[in-house]
Amino acid sequence: MARVLMKGCEAIAEAAVRAGCRFFAGYPITPQNEIPEYFARRLPEVGGTFVQGESEVASVNMVYGAAAAGTRSMTSSSSPGIALKSEGISYCAAARIPMVYANISRGGPGVGAIQPAQQDYFQATKASGNGGFEMLVLAPSTVQEAVDLTYAAFDYADRDRNPVLILADGVIGTMMEPVELPPMKSDEEIAAIKASKAKWACTGHKLDYANRAWIQPGQWNTQIMQAENEKAAALYASWEKDVQVEQYMVEDAEVVIAAYGVSARIGKSVVDLCRAEGKKVGLIRPITVHPFPRASFENINYDICKGVLDVEMSIPAQFVEDVRMGVKGRCPIETCLCSGGNIMSREAVLKAVDGILAK
Repeated sequence: MARVLMKGCEAIAEAAVRAGCRFFAGYPITPQNEIPEYFARRLPEVGGTFVQGESEVASVNMVYGAAAAGTRSMTSSSSPGIALKSEGISYCAAARIPMVYANISRGGPGVGAIQPAQQDYFQATKASGNGGFEMLVLAPSTVQEAVDLTYAAFDYADRDRNPVLILADGVIGTMMEPVELPPMKSDEEIAAIKASKAKWACTGHKLDYANRAWIQPGQWNTQIMQAENEKAAALYASWEKDVQVEQYMVEDAEVVIAAYGVSARIGKSVVDLCRAEGKKVGLIRPITVHPFPRASFENINYDICKGVLDVEMSIPAQFVEDVRMGVKGRCPIETCLCSGGNIMSREAVLKAVDGILAK
């Protein structure tokens, strides 16, 4: 298939359309505005529906409604906008409604800066809403990967009847790269996907209460709620099979860079530069940041590793907490950080790596 040059946000939207997404509701916020703008043009071309909601709260609840009717649906926002959507996302998780959303994250805390950052890691992986629900959280480091993960996210969401999050920082969202787009699902395929949801979707027929919802809003039967939460825990545990991670030149590494998203992209270029100079440096890049690929840290040779370098665009560090759980105290962990809209520099990572090697 021919490659085309696309901006990250637009590529995410096109991948969603090709995956069969036929409803999008959103609200403007930088740096994700190209996603709703693209959907506004594209969805009418394929018989879909675009709505610019009056707010983030309204938009996510429109997606809740469309997805509850069996339509593949999506929303997107950036950082503080995602916070506003958190209640609606929580309701989707509680009612077992499959939906996909993207966070093209920006600097913080609070409203913060409009420039890229990775300061939403805790929100994305630990507390995307109330009630302790979990999601698959996918973090691309290239525009091509953003396309591939978005396309796959709709299948994950339908399989699990659960929200799925694409966590991409503003660099990935606004940069342009050549991508190979996945095939467009046919009208027949999309109709079959919707028909497969007939047992639980709200389509005007008599409700099948055995399949309708996971946890009914306002459910006061504590035994039922506990039983449903136990089913949820089993679902979350099953995701270990879906974990994706890139391990790059780790086996003989004296320094291992741990990073995700654009920070990992920068980190990988540092590995290549160091290897060219004979420095033994490797990289562990989680693609699935939840569940976190802790097992990949078992592949580090702790007899020779002088340290793991956590590289992230967040101050204070957040991703490092999961790195610590993977390393389990077997070697020192140091950090290379920036935040508030500053982009991680390759020079800063090189300096940090050399500092560890010098010890």
